[in-house]
Amino acid sequence: MKRKPIRNVVILGTISIIGIVIIQIYWINKAWNINEKQFNHNINLSLRNVAHELSIQRGDSLNTREKITQISPNYFLVSINDIIPPYLLENLIKNEFKSQNIDLDFEYGIYDCFTDSIIYGSYVYMKPDAVKNKKAKSLLPKEKNKDGHYFGIYFPTRETYLLSQMGIWMFSSFILFLVVAFFSYAMSVILRQKRVSEITTDFINNMTHEFKTPISTISLSSEVLMNPEIISNKERILRYSNIIFDENNRLKNMVERLLQMATLDHADFTLTKLDQDVHDIINQAAERFLLVINEKNGTITCELNAQEKIVKGDKIHLSNIISNLIDNAIKYSIIPPEIIISTRNVRKGIIVKVKDNGIGISSDSQKQVFNKFYRVSTGNIHDVKGFGLGLNYVKIMVMAHKGKIKLESQLGKGSSFEIFLPQ
Repeated sequence: MKRKPIRNVVILGTISIIGIVIIQIYWINKAWNINEKQFNHNINLSLRNVAHELSIQRGDSLNTREKITQISPNYFLVSINDIIPPYLLENLIKNEFKSQNIDLDFEYGIYDCFTDSIIYGSYVYMKPDAVKNKKAKSLLPKEKNKDGHYFGIYFPTRETYLLSQMGIWMFSSFILFLVVAFFSYAMSVILRQKRVSEITTDFINNMTHEFKTPISTISLSSEVLMNPEIISNKERILRYSNIIFDENNRLKNMVERLLQMATLDHADFTLTKLDQDVHDIINQAAERFLLVINEKNGTITCELNAQEKIVKGDKIHLSNIISNLIDNAIKYSIIPPEIIISTRNVRKGIIVKVKDNGIGISSDSQKQVFNKFYRVSTGNIHDVKGFGLGLNYVKIMVMAHKGKIKLESQLGKGSSFEIFLPQ
């Protein structure tokens, strides 16, 4: 699939999901407001009936319409002009709440305007199977009204109760969350597969180009050797034979690298861990690249300052780690390469640092540089060869040795790889 259709699908899908989420939030908010209004209405109605019933009990028929005051969303006051019997009040409230299908626990308190204090209070559990906490601290607000006797009702779990009344909305929100999660996962899979497809295509094209060059060279050299006229020219025969030999080794190394990475994929490789001198491995690796460095008028410097230089490791793989980092430093340089390999001891291990003056790696590429087949964009360098396997191999091998690798780089200012190997 091309980039533009995928981008359009992602954009349209994202806009659709955002629109659905906004609509869902709007309706949930509206449903909450409706439930809140209904709750306040039912509470006011119940408390009005309680106040009216108390008036009747006193033989009074006073109008109680204006005697209910809502102090806060979960706190109501009811004024009564006479002493209020606690147990009668509690039974009246519970009965009224049950008639309104309100099974919400509440706390009530009876205030005495003369002493300006709560003369009685209790926490009431409306559900028979509720777990009762006798040590619960009173949450009843200290509101006072000195115009007469009154009682207050406080609902400590009002918000939870209202949420429980919005079951269908909570369920629909959960379903929407699943849809959003599925959409996000699907988009990530599509983008990941697209990326894998692009990387695979690039790898195949790059591999074809890498194999084509030595094959063509071997073919041309073989044709020359087949010419009867050069049979008597031993120098030419030797030169072309060496070309064939070198190119054949180059092909062999490419095949071995691919097979090596295939083995790493299945995690069935084994390490022969013995005591290894890190400094010897570094010096040998640096020596192998001296000819290439000299051809590019560059330098490679070893600053081996670690006092404890012995680690448990596989010599071949440790050597390949250093060689891959040196090879990258040489390839990704547009000026004579200056490579510095240094070591130092740290707690429980040794740090090997390979620093270069190459083109550097952007912050975006740094996140992917250790991924298989990923190759850093080389700008105006068009002859960088490879499969994008080197740094992936380095990371896998460092981790196999229980080590860590860290990259620091800036575009145009080179790169620095730090490898920690435990001792």
